[in-house]
Amino acid sequence: MASSQDLKEVLKESLENRGALSEIKARIRAEVFAALDDQTEKPQISNENVLIFELIREFLDYNYCKYTSTVLISETGLPKTPLDREFLRNELNIVEDAPSRSVPLLYSLVSNFKDSNALRRVPANLSSFNGNQKESKMLDDLNGGENRNPEAVIVRGGRS
Repeated sequence: MASSQDLKEVLKESLENRGALSEIKARIRAEVFAALDDQTEKPQISNENVLIFELIREFLDYNYCKYTSTVLISETGLPKTPLDREFLRNELNIVEDAPSRSVPLLYSLVSNFKDSNALRRVPANLSSFNGNQKESKMLDDLNGGENRNPEAVIVRGGRS
């Protein structure tokens, strides 16, 4: 009696010879993409979420995660064409150097925050102040002040 593996091989060969296997594969692909493109009511996403999703999409595409990227686009309602990188840079107030242009903006942002100056962060032992005006002023100064204009994020280099 033939093994189940032998039966699978015979069935596969038979379907290929009749042209049915490629038709079945194509139909499955079409059904999967139709399910992904299902345009049921999606909630309106905020501008901030669009920027975040675009950063993630750029990261996924750069790392050859095309199926994950397709699912992200489908589930979030992003347009199939990504936003222009220059637009993202302007919206996020990012200034790049030459090497950082070759990697996704998300790499640059993570690198920038990872290597950022310790003075920009509130030290852990100062984060529990309880309302003293002098202490509040010191925290505001450490954080760059309440109403300051945001500085450009300057990112350098590529992958480590």
